[in-house]
Amino acid sequence: MAATLFTGSAQASRATGPDARGGHEATQQAIDAAVAAGIPGITAEARDSHGVWKTAAGVGDLTTRAPRGRNDRFRVGHLTSTFVATVLLQMEAEHVLDLDDSVERHLPGLVTGNGNDGGAITVRQLLNHTSGLPDYYADSAYVDTYVLGDGFFAHRYETMPHDRRVRVALAHPPLFRPGARHGFSNTNDVLAAMVVEAAGGRSYEEEVRRRIIRPLDLRATTTPGNGVHLPQPSGRGYSKPCFLTQPDRIEDVTDLNGSQNWGNLDIISSTADLNRFYGALMRGGLLPPEQLRAMKTTVVNPDVPIAAYGLGIERLTLGCGTTVWYRDGGTVGWLSMVALTDDGRHQLTFNYNSDWRADDLLSILSAEFCDPASRTR
Repeated sequence: MAATLFTGSAQASRATGPDARGGHEATQQAIDAAVAAGIPGITAEARDSHGVWKTAAGVGDLTTRAPRGRNDRFRVGHLTSTFVATVLLQMEAEHVLDLDDSVERHLPGLVTGNGNDGGAITVRQLLNHTSGLPDYYADSAYVDTYVLGDGFFAHRYETMPHDRRVRVALAHPPLFRPGARHGFSNTNDVLAAMVVEAAGGRSYEEEVRRRIIRPLDLRATTTPGNGVHLPQPSGRGYSKPCFLTQPDRIEDVTDLNGSQNWGNLDIISSTADLNRFYGALMRGGLLPPEQLRAMKTTVVNPDVPIAAYGLGIERLTLGCGTTVWYRDGGTVGWLSMVALTDDGRHQLTFNYNSDWRADDLLSILSAEFCDPASRTR
């Protein structure tokens, strides 16, 4: 079914730019293969010494069969955490806060109960996910109400207070002692955005806009607030995992109140804007050297042995031996990945308008950075 539904539209939107005819053939083949295997549509942009290469494959709308666009906007999911980490590191450089401040210092009385202690957790441990705090996504009642199946459709337009997910998480005991190891928790990201507001005296959204979006002229990047719709141009976002008991069911989950993902999954952007942001970040355009070194100081990620976790960004060694900095981001209806070399000169950003077949992300990444034609770029 997937082959007949999607492959026919895979050629509808193809590569453009100064390098459209060569150098990224393996990446295009991997993208086409993912679409043929069942991803509705993929949009991507690579940048290297030869210029900018943009491509899109598949469909952006399963109803109208409109093709996926090369300039589509989408929900970036966990890539939001890199924006938040950058703001906090800028604040540290300005002596507004210290990454080794306790969470309790900035959010007094919030992180407490069931063995959780904000006084024993630092801002740095939020960013590198060594806090031990439980993940609100591990709370079955929350997930059943807001993420899965009929619960998602019943509640997706509701406005959610920023601390709601934190309180859901704190109803559970910590996973481990703060600093003992790495363990990813969405709760850390929400708390980090709350620290931004407490320390800076402005909303998290305004801090991201004035420190990153405006200086870099990221015209396709927005913080949605309580908005539910995507700015145009954009495709639709689709979910299968939303209905665990019906694995072949695909639903349009594009519209969602941004407050439900506030601070850790909510930012909307494009491949071009994300490449501009991450490129500027890794080349030192947003952080002083000391803070950039802190961002790139990693801890071992026991769940992904080939990767190590920094502050809002990860380091990954591919099977061919190439090492890249990356961030992958998932949310209901969307999967995204950004990867770039240490000097920021070779970049790839791409997005699925779906939330399944995450294993294909690595195949596309490897095609770009391990293919001999690309490794010399």
